[in-house]
Amino acid sequence: MKKILTGGVGKTEVARTITAMAVDGLEVAVSNDMDAVMKLRAGEADYFLGTCYTGAGASLGVLVGLMGKKACHTFGRSVPGEEEVAALLAGGTRIFGFSMDQIDTAAPVIARAIATHSG
Repeated sequence: MKKILTGGVGKTEVARTITAMAVDGLEVAVSNDMDAVMKLRAGEADYFLGTCYTGAGASLGVLVGLMGKKACHTFGRSVPGEEEVAALLAGGTRIFGFSMDQIDTAAPVIARAIATHSG
């Protein structure tokens, strides 16, 4: 079971979107930045999806500072493709950010890629 934490201004909407997908092997929980860092570091969670109004970085500010830039990626206002997310996952990215207006499209793509990722 892979655990995804959601944070930022759209954390509830992201959790609801992924939960509605009913993807086997994924567990989703609403969190905040500091709790997410602690759970990711302790192995109590695997991934974090953060949202802000622009996707330009505020969605991941605390996590970049405490987990390191290599673990984080923001898509900004763009919608990622599953191949792009798969490549990021293969490179060790565990923390993803995107804008509020991309929740319905970005969250499912990222969730599906996480579900199929072997790491």
